[in-house]
Amino acid sequence: MPRLRSLGGAQTASPHVPADLATPSGGSRDGLPSPLEIARRFVEEARVGRDTAAARAALAGLDPVALAAALPDDAARIAFWLNVYNGAVRARLLADPEAYRWRWLFFAMPAVAVAGRRLSPTAIENGLLRRSAFLAGLGYLRNPLPSRFERLLRVGRVDPRIHFALNCGARSCPPLAAWESTTLDADLERATGAYLAAESARSAEGTVLIVPRLLRWYRGDFGGRAGILALLRRHGLIAPDETPRLRYGDYDWTLDLAEAARG
Repeated sequence: MPRLRSLGGAQTASPHVPADLATPSGGSRDGLPSPLEIARRFVEEARVGRDTAAARAALAGLDPVALAAALPDDAARIAFWLNVYNGAVRARLLADPEAYRWRWLFFAMPAVAVAGRRLSPTAIENGLLRRSAFLAGLGYLRNPLPSRFERLLRVGRVDPRIHFALNCGARSCPPLAAWESTTLDADLERATGAYLAAESARSAEGTVLIVPRLLRWYRGDFGGRAGILALLRRHGLIAPDETPRLRYGDYDWTLDLAEAARG
């Protein structure tokens, strides 16, 4: 069996793919499951607390160059990395909920291996889904020296709607879901509208709109204040000619695994 190429590490033999991950259709040309299918099964298994060992092994054994070719556009890359992120976070929280008490460390520690590279949730979100964004840069600052792995597998353009699809286990997180590349745009649009509607409110006097804190943390991803207002207009939270004062609501970091399971 051919050996796998790796980026910046030793080569490893191609792993055996368990029978429960083999797919007769929708997989790669050699009959193995596609990376998108592996990532989707990973998050689905993690969501209900099933053993994710087979999916983890398949993700770890992917060839990075072949993976890049299997994810030819941003829809595929976003769906893949959303599912990997959500599956890794969910599985780790179920295995060790106490780890969430130290949140910065929880998200900074490696949680899953993909194509021979151990990745933390922070690396997946900011390096791959946000195109090498600095964690504390509000979406305006990017790493000028990303790794070769990151350059090969990150998205081409940041889609700010990912922030309504990443589930970190907190009560204020969006619901947990498995994402499909073929319906990604419509699904992200629905998820964005639902989250904004649920997490936004008018002040008592009606002159201030309280919006999710995610819009502040990642304001550069959304295009600054003008982009945030355009997003709110698109989803019917403000009138086309309205420019209200915005206030960013609190984010509830309380761990809520039951809510994630109902997503």
